[in-house]
Amino acid sequence: MRMAEEIRQEAARREERAAGGREAARREDQAAKRSGETRRRQTAKRNYQKELERVLEPLSREGRAPTLFLHSCCAPCSSYVLEYLSQYFRITVHYYNPNISPREEYDERVREVKRLIQELPARYPIRFVEGSYEPERFYEMARGHEADPEGGERCGLCFALRLSEAARLAAEGGYDWFTTTLTISPLKDAKRLNAIGEEMGKRFGVAFLNSDFKKRDGYKRSIELSARYHLYRQNYCGCVFSRRGQEE
Repeated sequence: MRMAEEIRQEAARREERAAGGREAARREDQAAKRSGETRRRQTAKRNYQKELERVLEPLSREGRAPTLFLHSCCAPCSSYVLEYLSQYFRITVHYYNPNISPREEYDERVREVKRLIQELPARYPIRFVEGSYEPERFYEMARGHEADPEGGERCGLCFALRLSEAARLAAEGGYDWFTTTLTISPLKDAKRLNAIGEEMGKRFGVAFLNSDFKKRDGYKRSIELSARYHLYRQNYCGCVFSRRGQEE
């Protein structure tokens, strides 16, 4: 009888240990699932067009028209963006692109942006501000990155150079928002551009308007508007390095 009781107790202890092990495994599994879900939420692809629409919806409903400082890279890219955003904002177009080379190319793009603003219908008046043409700043920034591939680190530095200037002036001018037309290009990474814009917005204390203007057929619409207004469409991004790559 004593032997049988000891066997029964030992079996009970083993079952208790096994149950404890199963409970620990269950808790570890739940913790892993929660951790995985957190990582998935953190790394989920953001829909910048949806984020933009969440900003625009109350403006349309309330009839407000905040001020927007819009960095423009060229007239074709600006066409759809201005048609779209001028329904909601009082826009100042800021043309600051020290990367563009040669000077004749820069001047041609400035003229086209000005002409587009004059000819494009808009709910609210659109102003134009030309920044300084400072190619020396671009070349200083690009030093050591001359051989970077198109879309590489040099391009990220160039985006930061232009958006930092836009953020600085937007903050000094008391604008409600600032953003850039650059995300309309299929060749530009919206995630990268929005991350830089958000960083510059925090640095200078002005709200950055997230976007991915190529969505909703935005790029297609820009081509249509370019044809309608006979806009000059360049075949390279703007800098001497992108031009060289295009020629090669």
